[in-house]
Amino acid sequence: MSDPNIIKLRRNTDHWSERVDLAAAFRWTAKLSMHEGVANHFSLAINDDGTKFLMNPDQTHFSRIKASDLLLVDALDPNTMKQINAPDPTAWGLHGAIHRHCSHARCAMHVHSTHATVLAALEDSTLPPIDQNCATFFNRYVIDNNYGGLAFEEEGERCATLLTDPKKKVLIMGNHGIMVFGDSVSDTFNRLYYFERACETYIRALQTGKKLSVITDDIAEKTASELDGYYDKNYRHLEELKFILDEEGSNYAS
Repeated sequence: MSDPNIIKLRRNTDHWSERVDLAAAFRWTAKLSMHEGVANHFSLAINDDGTKFLMNPDQTHFSRIKASDLLLVDALDPNTMKQINAPDPTAWGLHGAIHRHCSHARCAMHVHSTHATVLAALEDSTLPPIDQNCATFFNRYVIDNNYGGLAFEEEGERCATLLTDPKKKVLIMGNHGIMVFGDSVSDTFNRLYYFERACETYIRALQTGKKLSVITDDIAEKTASELDGYYDKNYRHLEELKFILDEEGSNYAS
């Protein structure tokens, strides 16, 4: 009789490079304290229409997630939550809806990082272009002001309806947190990182009580457009982080 642990290990080596990238993103998000205990989730589509995706297992801390731990989930399978290794119900509700309805959102990262969540808690969650990082997101985010409670299936479906414009790759979830999207793990993680940095700059600028110096719309759009095409930076960022994790002896890629 086959050892069930060996079967599980074999099954969880499919899409290995994607698994390794996603595990590295989990580990570094924990290092940056951008996680929320065991409550946040990342996902990555692995088929053409985006309905099958990798995501973190239920109630596992980001700092412990390994490539072989990641679940392979089918957004079109109504029996997903009946499985023994079912994902967290809110992860299924939110990410399942995104991958069912938004094929352009290949990768999705949801966090309650401090400064982005502060922005989401303001009556006006607009992020003005007061520096280059903030300008990166000019006209490239959606603000959701209709928080509907925990992201179970109904709330996830509602959030998915807000993501019709592929150009807008950040969802500022009012009174909740953020969800960031991209074409790959490296693209999405880079966007997640810089959005948190941009929010920190803005929140700290507000704390001075002084008048903000806001970049003009045309220069903000020019900056954002230039950065849209700066793909190599996204890839190199994650690759460097993987090098660091490897040097530290991390087991993320196992």
